[in-house]
Amino acid sequence: MSAALPVTAADAAELDRAERYLLGLELFGMRFGLDRMLGLMERLGQPQQRFASVHVVGSNGKSSTTRMIAALLSAHGLRAGSYLSPHLVSFNERVRVEGQDVGPGRFAAAVAAARTAAAEVDRGLADGDRVTQFEALTAAAFAELAAAGVEVAVVEAGLGGRWDATNVIPSTVQVLTNVGLEHTRWLGPTVAAIAAEKLDVVRPGGTLVVGHALHPDARAVADVVVAERGARLVVAPEAPPAGLRLRAAGTFQRTNFALACAAAEAFLASVCSPIDGMDRLQSTPRRLDPEAVVVAAASTLVPGRFETVGERPLTILDGAHNPAGFVALAASLREIVAGRRLVAVLSILDDKDAAAMLAELLPLCVAGIATANANPRSLPPATLRSLAAQLGLAPVQVEPDPRAAMGRARELAGPDGVVLATGSLYLLADLSRGADAGPGSTL
Repeated sequence: MSAALPVTAADAAELDRAERYLLGLELFGMRFGLDRMLGLMERLGQPQQRFASVHVVGSNGKSSTTRMIAALLSAHGLRAGSYLSPHLVSFNERVRVEGQDVGPGRFAAAVAAARTAAAEVDRGLADGDRVTQFEALTAAAFAELAAAGVEVAVVEAGLGGRWDATNVIPSTVQVLTNVGLEHTRWLGPTVAAIAAEKLDVVRPGGTLVVGHALHPDARAVADVVVAERGARLVVAPEAPPAGLRLRAAGTFQRTNFALACAAAEAFLASVCSPIDGMDRLQSTPRRLDPEAVVVAAASTLVPGRFETVGERPLTILDGAHNPAGFVALAASLREIVAGRRLVAVLSILDDKDAAAMLAELLPLCVAGIATANANPRSLPPATLRSLAAQLGLAPVQVEPDPRAAMGRARELAGPDGVVLATGSLYLLADLSRGADAGPGSTL
């Protein structure tokens, strides 16, 4: 995680005002369609046109892959930024320039500009319609990335792709990490349907980079999309070069880094003409520099992804939030638990396949602690306990308070054991914010 920069009282007050505005937009929920976003971009001077972009979509691994691509491009001499979601503590964590979260003052100014633009867009909308939180936040991010003079921004999609607010960028390279059954009420009931929604971000003549283990149904959709749009398909290798040391822990991060390397090289190879006068893009290397790859691998930390936050017991935070994520998490845990007592603190949202998630993880545990998080869609802890009992898995206790649940897990694991908090990034956000912090975003 990047070192914290000094924050003035004025900047802190402006950031608080910006966050209160964004949190207030949650009342209006999530709405599909790009008309509002296009209106925001027009009123902000089309900031998304002032940098090259890489668009990252998928079910798991998007944030890690986004950070890694940005780090790789920075290591190759480009001024790179990124847009991520969600955040753990503060909204400004979602916008990064050259490996640093944007400062609170700059972030607040960008949100203020987006707020003014949103008010203008809202006036032209039908009754009951208005700019959403994610749209305002995305508009602010693009405005700040442009103002910061980034040459390339790596942009993580929020939900799906086709109607996601990020799908206004003229990306050169599109990246599909993987596809699983998620958000089926919005994206469709099958892997193929979900893949089609995500792959709508592929641009005519673009380059689509996909993970090596992409589901066959998703790969079939990818083949059709690239053929229809005259795009190029690149399949990433399974792993980066042998012996490469990654700062990001977890076996799944090696897969993510291999995908990031393929995407970064695809971007470097695709930059054949200047973008709005950025002639320097033409002079970048066309292939990955092995030394730059080593630098990026050693410098990229992904908060909340197999992140060690304590010792004795070893304490890990991981944002896995669906069955596929739990499969990858379990594989990494097997490498480090090695007979030690593992206790999991769990909180899962009600639209997830909690039974499949518990069935993957709890066989590795001596016990689980079911807890809640600030999101109103958090499953009741008693439901998780009941599911575990029905499946005949390790015993699960109930402790609704996340911090108390962590304390109980430490007691059960003992100083030589392992404690894991997982199931939802909202749980990790609650644990990261501090006991006295205000509420975080639930979108």
